[in-house]
Amino acid sequence: MQSISLKIYVAEQQLHNGKLLYEWLLEEAKRLGVPGGSAFRAIEGFGRHACMHRETFFELAGELPVQVEFIMDSKQAESLFEVLHQHKLNLFYARSTVETGIL
Repeated sequence: MQSISLKIYVAEQQLHNGKLLYEWLLEEAKRLGVPGGSAFRAIEGFGRHACMHRETFFELAGELPVQVEFIMDSKQAESLFEVLHQHKLNLFYARSTVETGIL
C-alpha cells in the first residue's frame, strides 16, 4: 500500500497553545484520524539555524531536536497541512511516499 511518511522537526521545549509542540502535533493528527504517530528525541543535532545541541549530564535546557513522524494517506496529510497553515506554524518537514503493510 502506498502511504505518506511525514516527519516534522521541532525543539524539545517548543510550545504551541500552551502545550509542548510535539504533543500538540500528535493530538491534532489523532483528532484528524491519522492512524498513528510517534515523537523521537535526538541525542545530538543541529538544524536550519546551525546551532549544535547535544545531550550532556548538565544540559537540562530542553533544546534538543524532536522528530514527530506520521504514516498516513495523502488526504490525511493534506488535512494536517491545512491545520498547520491555519495555526501559522513555521516548521521544517520532510514528506515522502513509502510502501506500508503488515506482516
